[in-house]
Amino acid sequence: MTQNNKYAVFGNPIKHSKSPIIHAAFAQQCDLQLQYRAVRVELGDFNRAARDFFASGGAGLNITVPFKQEAFELADKRSDRARRAGAVNTLTPLIGGGVSGDNTDGIGLVSDMVANLGWVIRDLRVLVLGAGGAVRGVLEPLLRERPTEVLIVNRTPERAQQLASEFSDLGKVEGGAYALIGSRQFDLVINGTSAGLAGEMPDLPSSILTEHSCCYDMVYGAEPTVFMRWAAHHAAWAVSDGLGMLVEQAAQSFYLWNKMRPETGPVIQQLRGVLAAA
Repeated sequence: MTQNNKYAVFGNPIKHSKSPIIHAAFAQQCDLQLQYRAVRVELGDFNRAARDFFASGGAGLNITVPFKQEAFELADKRSDRARRAGAVNTLTPLIGGGVSGDNTDGIGLVSDMVANLGWVIRDLRVLVLGAGGAVRGVLEPLLRERPTEVLIVNRTPERAQQLASEFSDLGKVEGGAYALIGSRQFDLVINGTSAGLAGEMPDLPSSILTEHSCCYDMVYGAEPTVFMRWAAHHAAWAVSDGLGMLVEQAAQSFYLWNKMRPETGPVIQQLRGVLAAA
């Protein structure tokens, strides 16, 4: 760990962030002393706030909406997955000055599916709903797992087509309108839209699911999301929200800063309790 122990997450809004709870739990596990704050940054003030944070000895910074693209531009050095994502959620000071940027969202998604849920992504037919920043951020690690095919659908088909084109060198990726689903079936359906937070649900035919299909919502809440309820109603084999992804991406950030891997299972359970009590 660096000599300094000051960490933070920057976002707007930020008051509902679970990152301070997560990193406090990781630090306790690893017997580290650290300070981790959730900081609301005004729009247009990210660059100044981030530079001031590191100039004052900050040891690591997480970035959430709406600043991940600005963090990407700020970084002096970027990981391959950050370049693919076009966004950065983890900043680390470099020896000699400057900061490096990484994106741990996709690793968080894959780690939750594979290590926590026991799902296997290799050779699956995957349907991804949405083509925004959340989806872009996870496509590279998802495709590294070598699914048979990935179909990205979006209400604005051109955005899905663009994503498919950009990531097609990593596997068989197709993108376009929801109509592309047709009568096809999928082994894994990932909801990368934020519609569920507003209680909305994309118009999906139940025929897309087989008796072995898994459904994953990248958002989470105290109650199952509307997408999760739809999946359970149509007898998906397994259903999960994105709480584990949140904890796993945080664990990867923690590792980048401290070179220690915390146990995520107990922290996921702790957060479930926090959400239930809210």
